[in-house]
Amino acid sequence: MKKLLIIVMGIMSISCTQKKYIPEPAKPNPVVIKESYTTLVWADEFNVDGAPDSNNWGYDLGNGNGWGNAELEYYTNRPENVIVKNGTLRINAIKENYNGSTYTSARMLSQNKYAFTYGKVEVKAKLPVGIGTWPAIWMLGGDIKSVGWPNCGEIDIMEHLGRDLNNIYATLHYPGHSGGNANGATKMIQNATTEFHIYSLEWSPSIIKMFVDDQLVHSVSNSSNIPFNHDFFFIMNLAMGGNFGGPVDPGVTNATMEVDYIRVYK
Repeated sequence: MKKLLIIVMGIMSISCTQKKYIPEPAKPNPVVIKESYTTLVWADEFNVDGAPDSNNWGYDLGNGNGWGNAELEYYTNRPENVIVKNGTLRINAIKENYNGSTYTSARMLSQNKYAFTYGKVEVKAKLPVGIGTWPAIWMLGGDIKSVGWPNCGEIDIMEHLGRDLNNIYATLHYPGHSGGNANGATKMIQNATTEFHIYSLEWSPSIIKMFVDDQLVHSVSNSSNIPFNHDFFFIMNLAMGGNFGGPVDPGVTNATMEVDYIRVYK
């Protein structure tokens, strides 16, 4: 799904994945046994107006040479691109000429601030409108600096393409299943860009399951043979265009991903 591109820019910048896999055919919804995770261990409710909490979030900055995917955005931490307002986090992509790029946006990450192994993640979010938008809520293995990608593992809890409206992508990347051979599936929902939905992950030593509104999108058996048994950190970003996002509609001048909360349970 992507070539690995790691660029050190203050906080280490890590490429998004270039996805070209063909999702599995739709199947009847299976009976899913959901684990019981009841203890809240970490959260950001985005209730304080202004910049996101610096105890929780840092930023990847710059154009990242297209972040491995020929993307168009330049990531900043300006309030124009990332701000908490009226109870939600807003990551804004703006069409503007900025340091040689044609769009600006933001890419937040909890690297070196919060990471964990196993549990349940819930993120309540409303996705941006516009062909060429590519929002993502995802995770990378905390050992990426030492082992690289895809050896560190990647968990894509939610990705959405403006050109593939309402189709939610859930994907794992690891050795043997990365890039065009990523292990993923999709689920079609309604109103992804006009209503908030809950995107969630259940992660244990035996299985990894990803949901939207409690509907299973994808599951993968976990084991010691794949790199999903150590600490991972969060990334939330809004990319524009690129090899996976596709051409951007020239009429898209602003696009926003809103996040109501992110929570981790054990």
